[in-house]
Parts: sequence; structure tokens; C-alpha cells
Amino acid sequence: MTTDYSRFDLIKVELDGAVLRITLNNPEKRNIITDPVNEQISDAFQAASFDHRVRVVVLAGEGKVFCGGGDFAQMKRKVDDPGEFFRNLWGSRRLVYTVLDCPKPTVAKLHGAAMGLGATLPLLCDLVVATDDTKIADPHVNIGLVAGDGGSLIWPQQMGYAKARKFLLLGDPILGKEAAELGLIAESAPTFEAMQDVAERWVAKLASSASNAIYGTKTAINQPLRQLAQSMMDAGMAYEGLSNISRDHAEAIDAILAKRAPSFTGD
Repeated sequence: MTTDYSRFDLIKVELDGAVLRITLNNPEKRNIITDPVNEQISDAFQAASFDHRVRVVVLAGEGKVFCGGGDFAQMKRKVDDPGEFFRNLWGSRRLVYTVLDCPKPTVAKLHGAAMGLGATLPLLCDLVVATDDTKIADPHVNIGLVAGDGGSLIWPQQMGYAKARKFLLLGDPILGKEAAELGLIAESAPTFEAMQDVAERWVAKLASSASNAIYGTKTAINQPLRQLAQSMMDAGMAYEGLSNISRDHAEAIDAILAKRAPSFTGD
């Protein structure tokens, strides 16, 4: 099966020889991920899975940051209409499953910042390289939300439960250099150019290697992750849905939009 990648209009998707390059392409808004963008990312990974021309998938972000996270205006709409959260819940689940299920090797290139879902998405990829100073964080708790859309799945598996608890419960960022040292990502590099060089060396080797061997090895590695996702994603998303209707989350979004500090009550 082949795909016409020109149909993607919210992200940039380009077939570069045997490499499918998926680029978050809204730098004016820090490449935030809205529900329609989420859907197109899932569509692109799914297309890559079945396109025989594609041997490697590369994920990157245009502009100064990889991804600033979610859309606060969209979060406000979901506070005002919780039904909108649950209508789009299936898309959030699909993104996690689609990235983990893709048999093609996936390489993510991070710079600037990778926040929230913008951290979960690349961490689900096979090989991740970031600049040393990239801020990687899943700060769901800082806005009164449960990290149920993939963060609580992937962070502990990458870096261990003790360290993952520290970052997910406190909502603090980790820099790319430390992330590599702790095993959250594969490698870091001192500059943007060096990060690109590392990633493209990986891409070139993967694209010219014995693809079926790589696909099978990746699938075997990801099998426990896929099983874990099936066992915990529904509960995680349900808890996040409950936190979406909490007073603390509503307060956090109102505070962000009003550019003030939130005042949490535990409700």
C-alpha cells in the first residue's frame, strides 16, 4: 500500500527516499498538539506501517522547540464541556497504540522543549536524541491533570520507577543531557547541528540495513510495552478524564489564560 502524503495539512509529512519525515509544523504556536493534529500524527504513523516504500520514520519539530505540549484554549473548551474530552479520548489512546505498533524503526529529534504529550510522543519512538539543553517534561500535575495519556506508561519503562515518580509527580523538567544519562532517551548532543548529525547517522544505517530483521527485532522489543499499554491506558485516560472535571484543573487553566499563578485547593 502507498499513501499520498500531500493530504496532510496540519503537519508536514514527506517521503524522502525510504525515510518518512513527520514534522510538527506550527512553530508560531510552539508546535502544540491539538486533537486534529493528534489525529494526523496517528494517520501518518499508521500509513508508514503499511507503506512498503518506508523503511524508517523520523519525527521532528519546526522552529525553536520540538513541541510546547497541549493547546490551553482546547483544554478550556474541555473544562467547559467535559463531553469534548471524552469524545476525543479515543484519539489519545490511538496515538499511543499506533506509534508502538508501527513496525518501522522510529527516530525522534528533540530540541528546545518537549512538553506533555510533546514528550510522550517522541519517548514512544525507538531512538531519541536531544540537544543537551532540551527541556523534557510531563507537567500534567502542574495543571491539575493526571498524566494518563501515555506519560505514566512510558517514563517508568525508560528510566525506572523511582526517577519517573520524581519527574511525573513533581512535574519538573529534565534536560536532554541528564535524560540520556538516566536512560529516558538514547543520546544527547551539545548543539542542534550535532543532534541532527547523530539522528541522521542512525537514519542512514536503519534505511540501508536488513529491514525485516529490524522490524522483527523492534516488534519483539515493543511487545511488553504494547501489552502494558493495553492493560493501563484505559485506566489512565479514565483518571485523566476525572481530573478534567476537577476544580483544580479548571483553576489551573483559568490562571494560565489570565497569566497568574494558580491557587489549588485539592478539589
